[in-house]
Amino acid sequence: MRSLSVRIAVIAVLLSLAPSAVFASLGGSLSSVESDRAHMKSALVRIARVDSYTVHETLSPTGTTVREYVGADGIVFGVSWAGQFPPDLRQLLGNYFDQYRNGGQTTARARKARGRMAINQAGFVVRTAAHTRSFFGIAYAPNLLPAGVSPSVVR
Repeated sequence: MRSLSVRIAVIAVLLSLAPSAVFASLGGSLSSVESDRAHMKSALVRIARVDSYTVHETLSPTGTTVREYVGADGIVFGVSWAGQFPPDLRQLLGNYFDQYRNGGQTTARARKARGRMAINQAGFVVRTAAHTRSFFGIAYAPNLLPAGVSPSVVR
């Protein structure tokens, strides 16, 4: 019986580590951009380089465009999406997803504008809008923005 509870504990620990290892976009490394693309079965549209960051743009089979913003340090500091269907936000937001979910629940109780949501926390900002078959959003971690880069570049 003890052996079974040890196995269950080990499996629980491994499963709790999996989301941070597999879903590591926002705040993750450059390699997480490729993981996101593969997970969402998206095609790479373009990579645009700006002085202190790079934008990786992908297009999902459902027509949703996702942009991931990677600083010169190789860390994803922002993501954005637009399309008829929302992307897998657990995948895109990675370790920030729980903050998004918890902030969204709190915001939903307080907001009046239907289809819009804004979360402003110390280390995490999200803005979303949704209408019938139209989903838009941005998310970024202010503390991960490259020096001299404005949050407005995440669009």
